[in-house]
Amino acid sequence: MTAEDRIAQAEESLKTRFAQIEKVALYNQEKVLSAFREEKIALRHFLPSTGYGYGDEGRDALGRMYARAFGAERAIVSPALLSGTHALTVALFGILRPGDRVLFLTGTPYDTIRGVIWGEGNGSLKDFGVSADILPLKADGKVDISAAKKVLCETKYRLVYIQRSRGYELRDAFTVAEIGEMCGFLRAQGFEGCIFVDNCYGEFVETREPTEAGADLIAGSLIKNPGGGLAPTGGYIAGRADLVAQCENRLTAPGVGGEIGSYAYGYQLYYQGFFLAPHVVAQALKGSLLIGKCMEDLGYENFPALDAPLSDITRAIRFCTEGELVAFIQSVQDVSPVDSFVTLEPWDMPGYDCRVIMAAGTFNAGASIELSADAPMREPYTAYFQGGLTYEHCVLACREILSRLLG
Repeated sequence: MTAEDRIAQAEESLKTRFAQIEKVALYNQEKVLSAFREEKIALRHFLPSTGYGYGDEGRDALGRMYARAFGAERAIVSPALLSGTHALTVALFGILRPGDRVLFLTGTPYDTIRGVIWGEGNGSLKDFGVSADILPLKADGKVDISAAKKVLCETKYRLVYIQRSRGYELRDAFTVAEIGEMCGFLRAQGFEGCIFVDNCYGEFVETREPTEAGADLIAGSLIKNPGGGLAPTGGYIAGRADLVAQCENRLTAPGVGGEIGSYAYGYQLYYQGFFLAPHVVAQALKGSLLIGKCMEDLGYENFPALDAPLSDITRAIRFCTEGELVAFIQSVQDVSPVDSFVTLEPWDMPGYDCRVIMAAGTFNAGASIELSADAPMREPYTAYFQGGLTYEHCVLACREILSRLLG
């Protein structure tokens, strides 16, 4: 069977799942359009600003629009938030104070956050007297409720951290419904602090965001889902107004908060990317299911299961050897629109504790809403595949990958 035949067969079997994804995209598109209309977005909001940025209408309306779409009271949306890790860091330093304690409810956080929490002498939360506890997940990748009850009873926490996406793990992303159950559980135990969700890779995958299910604060990157492939950089923090205000004071300076912050290049790409985001996320999700089905048919284990609920855009694919893993990542780079001629090799990326190989032949450097794949060079050898601005690009990538695997 040729690669084309396998893709056609996979598409036929996925018709029902594709229809579900398109239905969610339509719902989210209406939600975003309503935010544009309610904020009366006009051409003037796209204009650049300089200096302090006092009265920057584009910046302020963008934040209000995100807040509306995400069911939040307030939001920061800023090119000064340099990555998802930076947005999460600003939020953590904005909320936490010396002597506070954090509970990581969903296991060990993503690699780049670990130095923020436990780094030695690098300005980490630990350096500032903030302590952290990790609650390991159960074998099935779910929260250990019994253990959580025990630690919540014994220890007073200022913030509970929930990571929605899988990171470099094999567990499935947590659905918004599951996050809502976590929030309800925490409140039932008497927890009165901040429930904070790392929302990276999850925006617009479902019809609700964690802020609509009980979370106090969420954060993410604009070169992932909500930037729609157009935002050139940036991040967001959204949630309760008082908590977002504390984050604004950390992003800029206490006393000025969200009143300053200019951007000399204008905001059109941020607005336009956000408008396109529900559609682009749907394209990526369809691509994820296609590659998942085709790889499964070839005998490669991958996650999430093809009939499982989707709550982020990532797919984990298991390989037997390091060589197979590297070849897969290289094949994704080969079908990229940018730097397709580059031969990838694993390297020591900042913030990771092992070598990483990353395919990112993207228009915006490192943008994982664009077709990309990466992997830590450690066992079990697992590639993390995500993104795709168009489903057609995902099909072409799948065809190339299958052709190589089939010889």
